[in-house]
Amino acid sequence: MEQQVILKEKSCAFTGHRSLDVDFSLKKLEKAILSLIEKGVDTFYCGMAVGFDTKAAELVLSLKKKYGHIKLVACVPFKGQEKYYSFSEKEEYFQLLEKADEQVVLHDTFKKYAYWDRNRYMVDRSDYLIAYLRDERSGTHQTVEYFKKKGEGEIIFI
Repeated sequence: MEQQVILKEKSCAFTGHRSLDVDFSLKKLEKAILSLIEKGVDTFYCGMAVGFDTKAAELVLSLKKKYGHIKLVACVPFKGQEKYYSFSEKEEYFQLLEKADEQVVLHDTFKKYAYWDRNRYMVDRSDYLIAYLRDERSGTHQTVEYFKKKGEGEIIFI
């Protein structure tokens, strides 16, 4: 009988704030992503919010030019997430969605728990979490705590 080998994809989720402080480093984020690619991570889950998420998505897409096997999964909490984005933010959002390898939309309309559902969806599928955490009263902090409760995986703080 032939034995079938199933390769488990290694994955990473991003979590971070919409406002980026002066200490935010695109180079540090890129270094973290590259270190995971070297460990075999090939799937990156991004919540597609303005700020940290869009920076992370842009980096993954730019790294795809060199590492064609990696993929970006755009995790949208609800249809219309971009409703209150500025014109330029909407343009960037739709460009990133179009370039993503996969799109997951969790709710048809806004629900007060939609962002929490999105964050749990990403964490539940990830071996790693790259976090830009500066405020403990935030969804980013809740996502980090949820990842810790899994009891497995690694968090990379940038």
